[in-house]
Amino acid sequence: MKSGSDLLRIENLGISFSMLGGRLHVVKGANLRVLPGKVTALVGESGSGKSVISQSVMGILPNTAKATGKILFTDPLDGRTTDILQLPTDGEQIRALRGSRMAKIFQEPMTSLSPLHTVGNQISEVLAIHTESSKEERRARTEEMLDNVGFSNPSRTYDMYPFELSGGMRQRAMIAMALICRPALLIADEPTTALDVTIQAQILELLRELQHKLNMAMLLITHDLGVVANMADEVVVIYHGEIMEAGPVEAIFRNPQHAYLKGLMAAVPHFDMKPGERLKALREVPVKTDTLWAKKKEVANAPEILLSVRDLTKSYKTRKSGLFGRKHTTEVRAVDGVSFDIRRGECLGLVGESGSGKTTVSKILMRAVTPDSGSVTFDDGSGKINVLTAQGDDLMDLRTHIQMVFQDPVSSLSPRMTVQNILSEPLEIHGRGDRAYRLEKVRGLMQAIGLDQRFLNRYPHSFSGGQRQRIGIARALALGPQLLICDEPVSALDVSVQAQILNLLKDLQKQLGLTYLFISHNLAVVDYMADRIAVMWGGRIVELAPREVILRNPVHPYTRGLLAAVPFPDLDRPLDFTTLQASGASEQGEWAPQFRPDEAGDPLIPADLGDGHFVLARKNVDVRELRPW
Repeated sequence: MKSGSDLLRIENLGISFSMLGGRLHVVKGANLRVLPGKVTALVGESGSGKSVISQSVMGILPNTAKATGKILFTDPLDGRTTDILQLPTDGEQIRALRGSRMAKIFQEPMTSLSPLHTVGNQISEVLAIHTESSKEERRARTEEMLDNVGFSNPSRTYDMYPFELSGGMRQRAMIAMALICRPALLIADEPTTALDVTIQAQILELLRELQHKLNMAMLLITHDLGVVANMADEVVVIYHGEIMEAGPVEAIFRNPQHAYLKGLMAAVPHFDMKPGERLKALREVPVKTDTLWAKKKEVANAPEILLSVRDLTKSYKTRKSGLFGRKHTTEVRAVDGVSFDIRRGECLGLVGESGSGKTTVSKILMRAVTPDSGSVTFDDGSGKINVLTAQGDDLMDLRTHIQMVFQDPVSSLSPRMTVQNILSEPLEIHGRGDRAYRLEKVRGLMQAIGLDQRFLNRYPHSFSGGQRQRIGIARALALGPQLLICDEPVSALDVSVQAQILNLLKDLQKQLGLTYLFISHNLAVVDYMADRIAVMWGGRIVELAPREVILRNPVHPYTRGLLAAVPFPDLDRPLDFTTLQASGASEQGEWAPQFRPDEAGDPLIPADLGDGHFVLARKNVDVRELRPW
């Protein structure tokens, strides 16, 4: 195929970085293409070379990098083909292409947008650089683009700062900035990784619509095969800097050839998994808990309920200064009458979008946030403990029973402490044994999470994301807890590493008799881990049921909307964007009347549908009206 028929053609691309003792080759002989008006997905794990390839296309490789080969860009406007690698990295030619004919959406919009400038100012700056338009024309075009990407009030958004927008809205602003000059090629680097499933579906639909509207080609960089199945025309699979497999999306998904691609597909949790079926991680983590603790002994007459939560509420007040110095106080209820039980030895999944109150509930359980009202009782058979009022020795004892695994292993591990110090710190705080005993326990913890004991003197920065998360799990296990609260423990990880961590958590639960509260917005992950699932919206639990019931026969419209927004790595089950819009997952006004408070203020209460299935509905509604079957 001639390079002129491709919008972008990469030939024999090699990228290396200068290191002490030589050069590190991160991309080796890569070949791929992007056709005009089509989507090419570049798929692989973290560290496989995806983002470095995108940087080389945009001409923004760091100074320590050296690229060889060809990157041929054929501009549809004039038909000229340019080899980007031959252009000076800061010359006029590459600057004229970058931002105007080629644009990029970055993974994390909060760090990509300037906090000091308004959204409109940042988007219109691109027009100021690449066009001769006046200030008024730039504002008009910027507001038009903000309208195109889904802002209901573009003129107001123009004058807002990034911190005033939600994650999904910030990502829309990034897309507006990338598309303001109507580029021929858009590079989207993990554009939906940090977003909720419903926001992700909206962004994917937006990208697809704009791509067709502007006849734009896209290089989509992702590790989410569900996104690939719903967006891509062609797929390129990369592993350790080498292209393993490439071809049309139909051929790749229906008849994968390479063992690595087959392994990636087997590592994705999906709703059709059989009970007891394990995810097939590319690299299994050996779990050896023999040196840790024996399996928890059953306490005689131990209660079935380990943790009981009743009527938790938590409100936050925001103050805004108005005209003449007047202050307006607004109260936001983050948690609104939340009640649930966690049974001994089970995994309770807690799902919902960002801002639904999941993390606030977890912080209340850990005593990091004080609720306005409600009660939390922990009972392991040796006497009930009031979690919210425990003091002194009771509180120290409670800390050993309940521990937390955090979402981001980078910020939750101290960069100044070695792994040995991190894992032995809980033992030191609680006065467990002497130095030799603690070292023995730390070695046992390393063995339990499948890390080599030689790594004990390393610092967190020298580990991969998955290894850091395993260290976080080991620290949580150090005191032999009974309940682990896992707050989005795999949301920042690749699908293959995610499979490792989920299998590790399952093995530890089985061998140590642990109980989990597993918080996530990924329903497929919760389906794999949980025995029962609670769905949160607006600070309330709107539906609670056993896993197989809630995912097969959801009753609440919000739960149905969440499930409809999950992208499947299956060409025969595409996202139905029309139904998704009609379901209005987060819009209470779109729900059926029995799920909304009426004008008389009739309260919403948990209605019992039987078999442990509860749904939040009007007080006087007949249960038969709620069942979809």
